[in-house]
Amino acid sequence: MSKGRKIPSGKTRPQILRTAVAVVIVAAVYFATARWGLRLAFVNPSATPVWPPTGIALAALLVLGYRVWPGILLGAFLANLLTAGSVAGSIGIGVVGAYLVNRFAHGRKAFERAQDVLKFAVLAGIASTTVSATIGVTSLSLTGFASWAKYVPIWVTWWLGDAGGALVVTPLLVLWSARSRWEWRGARLEAAAVLLSLFVVGEVVFGGFLPAQSKHLPLEFLCIPFLIWVAFRFGARAAATAVFLLSGISIHGTLHGVGPFATGSANVSLLILQAFMGVNTVMALLLAAVVAERRRTEERLKNLAISDSVTGLANHRRFIEVMEQEIKRSQRTDRTFVLLLFDLDRLKQINDRYGHVVGTRALVRLAEVLRARCRDIDTPARIGGDEFAVVLLETEKTAGRQIADRIAERLAASREDPPLSVSMGMAVYPEDGQTVEALVQAADAALYDMKHRRRSLPQAAFQQSPTLDQMAHWAQYLVEIKEMERRLRRPS
Repeated sequence: MSKGRKIPSGKTRPQILRTAVAVVIVAAVYFATARWGLRLAFVNPSATPVWPPTGIALAALLVLGYRVWPGILLGAFLANLLTAGSVAGSIGIGVVGAYLVNRFAHGRKAFERAQDVLKFAVLAGIASTTVSATIGVTSLSLTGFASWAKYVPIWVTWWLGDAGGALVVTPLLVLWSARSRWEWRGARLEAAAVLLSLFVVGEVVFGGFLPAQSKHLPLEFLCIPFLIWVAFRFGARAAATAVFLLSGISIHGTLHGVGPFATGSANVSLLILQAFMGVNTVMALLLAAVVAERRRTEERLKNLAISDSVTGLANHRRFIEVMEQEIKRSQRTDRTFVLLLFDLDRLKQINDRYGHVVGTRALVRLAEVLRARCRDIDTPARIGGDEFAVVLLETEKTAGRQIADRIAERLAASREDPPLSVSMGMAVYPEDGQTVEALVQAADAALYDMKHRRRSLPQAAFQQSPTLDQMAHWAQYLVEIKEMERRLRRPS
């Protein structure tokens, strides 16, 4: 009995190195943002209305996994050296929040569905932060670092600071960590324009550019249409970016005593602002999720309308659309394309002998071969009960024949029972026709000509699909035999 080989340590070193780098980065970012946030601690040195580290810790655990918890521990320890804050509480809120979001709101995918956005807001923005604030402020009061008389204002400050960090920072980091791209350049330009507009309006509202008498007007609502615009047009990632941008502008203005939320108390001003931004964050993410769900539903309905429910290939409707589009494109570019038609042999006999489940599987097997042997630009389709088609874009006759032969050979090489074979026909644009009907008729005629020729072949030939080259060879062979028979019948 051989012993298992030990995995070389070199294989784990890159993983250890990546984890170590991630831990260091998380610790550094956590510490830097924590020190900045603690500068805004007005009611107690350990309670601040703006606390980005909560969002950073939660995002790090959701994106990188629980393996980076030492980074949160290190960052929290360094940040709390000069305060009485709880290091365990800092880790706990991140770990508990990440567990709840992973368990009940699909983790990193929490912003793809409206119900998951609500779950994220409740679990990460309310539940875990409520526990953290309660434990943290109670610990401060029990140890004498906070007065029981100020328990409520300190608790509200702690809670809203954590909630704001979770709701504003976490979605931004999680969504930007996912790979995605703009579908077209116009959308990118529009997104830049609306974000620039939001920046300008945000500066006007929160930057102190308006007269003092307008301070009590609800001008903050001027920013909401831009958040709705971004969420509706560009999705959750852009919405989270817009909210973060507006949050930064509004915090800066409020700290300088300007804007609609500026009051006599800086702490109260920031608390009101955090509540406003939290509500708008949830609104924007909810709207983006609803729009995304609707688009996915529309895409599924579109796919159902143009795809075959059994094989997943394009259906007859989509096949006609592709043919019409390719004819127009070929007319412009003066290029040829090939239409292949396939007829699955003996499907009725397969259904009668093996049952309809095996018959359906036979259709799927042929569809899998067509999909595997086609390029991304080609369109395989099921256009009838046992009839399939492939539109080969920018393909000439010789290449089309080779692809058809590879499909037949691949199907014949399958070891799955029952063995399958197909009859094939090919038509080339514009040689065999310049309309959809003409091309289909030409390929159909070639297909039935192949069927007719195969009836004259030995029975063994039906065990697999002959290639087009083989059929041409057999056809020539039959012609020669018939010619010899005719000569023998001539009177001497």
